[in-house]
Amino acid sequence: MNFLQLLLPDFALILLGYLVCRYTALNRTVWEQVESLVYFFLFPVLLFQSIVRSPLDLGATSSLIGAGLLLGLSGIGLSYLLPHLPGLGRHIDRREHAGAAQVAFRFNSYIALALSERVAGTQGLLLIAVLIGVCVPLFNVGAVWPMARHSDTGFLRALVRNPLIIATALGLAANFAGFRVPVWLEPTVSRVGGASIPLGLMAAGAGMRLAHLAQQKALTTGVLAIRHLLLPLVAAGLAWAFSLDAAQATVLLAFSALPTASSCYVLASRMGYNGAYVAGLVTLSTLLGLASLPFALGFLRGLVVSA
Repeated sequence: MNFLQLLLPDFALILLGYLVCRYTALNRTVWEQVESLVYFFLFPVLLFQSIVRSPLDLGATSSLIGAGLLLGLSGIGLSYLLPHLPGLGRHIDRREHAGAAQVAFRFNSYIALALSERVAGTQGLLLIAVLIGVCVPLFNVGAVWPMARHSDTGFLRALVRNPLIIATALGLAANFAGFRVPVWLEPTVSRVGGASIPLGLMAAGAGMRLAHLAQQKALTTGVLAIRHLLLPLVAAGLAWAFSLDAAQATVLLAFSALPTASSCYVLASRMGYNGAYVAGLVTLSTLLGLASLPFALGFLRGLVVSA
């Protein structure tokens, strides 16, 4: 599988946003409005559609669901632990950590859908839909909590007003109720949701300040090591412990090694945190996916399947 070909469009869009913002009249004033559009409308539509697209068969995929939730909790726990680690914690700014912790466990849903279909066909799409449905609520809560707590805005207030969490809750409710987007409306909904990915990535590039990464070396290393090294290792252990079949193990391992979500930047920026720093993390995570995906789907998958 050509992972460079899969990830190159995302990296190219980030670079394009950076260049357009720096060298054309489409400056930060324009991109701040784009961020609002993505955060409050486009990405919530994508989340809702991704969750309601396929029925969630909780019985047939209970082992995968359990492994996915434990993987998510592991990522959240490890990211929250970073400022408290002896030696490392004193080099981490707590406010920067609150905005960047989400990078360690959130994932790029567009790449998740494309990759799962490539590695496991139609079944892979169904399995990743299940993981998206059960893990996105957990991940969004995990992303919002440290930012709301650190800024004293009130966790529940931030939660119920967060458009990503509202869209996820509505998507799950609609899925369990058997609702599907009408066929005649689906192309429009797909185009609206699909627009969130390129615009979100370009907005991340427009807000990127790579110099911020050097100022937070310990935090940068910590969150990216969790995202691209520790979580694939945890996923391999969970796939073995839950005795997942080959397709489920493959999807879980792919899920564990994905680049982080492009909306990390938008969420951090809209909640008043250092969006430029988070945008840099998104860019590095996209590049590191070129190493973590082959590691998870090649080396680790071989160990799990042969065990």
